[in-house]
Amino acid sequence: MPATPVELGTLLPVWSAIPFAGILLSIALFPLLAPAFWHEHYPKVAAAWAAAFVVPFVLAYGDTALHELAHVAVVDYVPFIILLATLFTIGGGVYLRGTLRGSPGVNVTLLAAGTVLASWVGTTGASMILVRPLLRANRERRYRAHTVVFFIFLVANIGGALTPLGDPPLFLGFLHGVPFFWTLGLVDELALVAAIVLALYLAVELRCWRREDALVRARPRRGLGEPLRLDGALNLLLLAGVVAAVAASGLWHGRELVVLGVHQSTGNLVRDAVLLVLLAASWRLTSPRVREDNGFSWEPIREVAILFGGIFATIIPALAMLRAGEAGAFAPVIRHVREPAHFFWASGTLSSFLDNAPTYLAFLSTALGRLYPGVPEPAAVARLVGENHGFLQAIATGSVFMGANTYIGNAPNFMVKSIAEEAGVPMPSFFGYIARYTVPVLLPAFGIATWVFFG
Repeated sequence: MPATPVELGTLLPVWSAIPFAGILLSIALFPLLAPAFWHEHYPKVAAAWAAAFVVPFVLAYGDTALHELAHVAVVDYVPFIILLATLFTIGGGVYLRGTLRGSPGVNVTLLAAGTVLASWVGTTGASMILVRPLLRANRERRYRAHTVVFFIFLVANIGGALTPLGDPPLFLGFLHGVPFFWTLGLVDELALVAAIVLALYLAVELRCWRREDALVRARPRRGLGEPLRLDGALNLLLLAGVVAAVAASGLWHGRELVVLGVHQSTGNLVRDAVLLVLLAASWRLTSPRVREDNGFSWEPIREVAILFGGIFATIIPALAMLRAGEAGAFAPVIRHVREPAHFFWASGTLSSFLDNAPTYLAFLSTALGRLYPGVPEPAAVARLVGENHGFLQAIATGSVFMGANTYIGNAPNFMVKSIAEEAGVPMPSFFGYIARYTVPVLLPAFGIATWVFFG
């Protein structure tokens, strides 16, 4: 019986990762091919894939398997869900009222502001705060679908690259030992890609603005309308508390405790407790009217909790085999993904069609297996950050940026699309989104980023 995750990775067969692939493909395809079935039965689908791995895993490896399951629950899953639920609750308590003018200048300003905000309140939080004001500002516009698509590009994805709060993959990296402030070093990559995408948006927007009716173009200059007002501003202070709590847990670890047989630091436990207090404070102190106006419900976070429960359970063999390097069953992957540019496009391509959080973890393990096979993960991550940060840079930016390539690459994408369609915006189809926007806008931007940063 193996004693460590590295040894486990040398013993597990490649087909043990089938449940992981199955749940990711289910998340990607069922909402498109059978949306009614998925909405009704996704908890059963997630549970079935989890059971397909967990039951034989425990039967075969006994206490070692139970320890691995406890480890992924205590170290990854519970802190991950607590952070997402906190950001979701606090973000849902902020509402921007008032009349905005859906002109090119206002739209560019909203997209740029959302891009900056996303790293601090999360891509989901920033999207939920700004998408409805953006839609209200453009409700009389004939051409507005492109604005929503670029909003998905920038606010729901690219803007989340600077902190572990910004996008789920980066928080998982933080939980696995990447320093909190390390991601601030991605500012050059974020600035370049965001500037290219914003410039292309402005070109498209000016063309569409010229095609709008003269009455629509003139209307924003007539009358002041309702003044802008931010409801639920207390939640901004609570968001500052979230930033402080997460950053402090990276600076102060405290004593080590054992939870379900898994070593966990006091700093991490205090962080999670503080986040839960901030969540409760937001729920208690925010007016119900603000949440009603935001269309707030618990269903999105419930879905995330259920699906990621299945993902984190089934990802165990994939991560173990990747960490084993060329001694594991995924040796062909390790051998072919060699340079930072390979990691950028490989992690990005998978993040386009599968959830980018497990994709980040998979390629982080691939890099550790390639560069530091057999080294315990905490030491290997520290060495990766200090000695080969270009690999981590590529994995982080690829996973975050290329979640924008499709509607299913990142959780906020589909949420924004659904809200826009409810508001009467004729959004492009799944393949129309890729053909009309991803290929001509994002792929060239990512190609330039590869040449500048990983060439």
